[in-house]
Amino acid sequence: MAKKWDFSARRDKTVGRPNLDAAVEKLVIQLAKDNAGWGYDRIVGALANLGHQVSDQTVGNILRRMGMGTAPERKRHTTWAQFIRNHKQVLWATDFFTEEVWSTSGLVTVYVLFFIHLQTRKIILGGLTPAPDERWVKQIARNVTGVTGELINARYLIHDRDGKFTEGFDQILKSAGIQAIKLPPQSPNLNAYAERWIRSIRSECLERLILFGERSLAYVVREYLAHHQKERNHQGLDNVIPFPDERLKNKTGPITKSERLGGLLQFYYRKAA
Repeated sequence: MAKKWDFSARRDKTVGRPNLDAAVEKLVIQLAKDNAGWGYDRIVGALANLGHQVSDQTVGNILRRMGMGTAPERKRHTTWAQFIRNHKQVLWATDFFTEEVWSTSGLVTVYVLFFIHLQTRKIILGGLTPAPDERWVKQIARNVTGVTGELINARYLIHDRDGKFTEGFDQILKSAGIQAIKLPPQSPNLNAYAERWIRSIRSECLERLILFGERSLAYVVREYLAHHQKERNHQGLDNVIPFPDERLKNKTGPITKSERLGGLLQFYYRKAA
């Protein structure tokens, strides 16, 4: 009798705000993560562009529940991966690696300084020397920021806390409008692009050769750089070549093999008819 007269059958089961679709909530979180400077209203506008009508209050509730907060708070908690992703176009990294070469007095350790553009994987060879003192690294900094202008579009340069990267080195960068970003001690993973290139040149080239003198090392490094930039596919760049050789424009004709360093590095292309 009570159930008959409580009018439950007439109640609207859809009263109240409907639950937000899980896919839309996931999209809100993605937009906030990818764009730390976007406020609630900006995210609402981006969602509207994609056909989702969501209020700024709903966006705020989602982000607070995920512990993300407002735009200023998200900016303060930007991760290293997000920083790299947001600044790839103007972000370079630098590092040294060493190689042992034979000389008339025995084995000599040669230091190789290079710079890498994170977006394109372009490599700039700074120089080679058995004695990388402050005067030498400062001259390299002047070269890449002024003489050759290779870093003219750079805004940030990542390097570790190696003592060879002196304050004078950073000051030359600063005068060229480039902010040096010093990595925490013992954190090679934060300079992963540079570390990966060192691994590539060693495994694909240097570990297979016996080098006599600094000049031979310089020649080998330059040959590998030409191969790396113009002839080698990069898995990190969707398996494309950063700056493809002109010969790759030919789509017809016989297949021809080009060799560097006595066949250690090989490149295939179609020879123009």
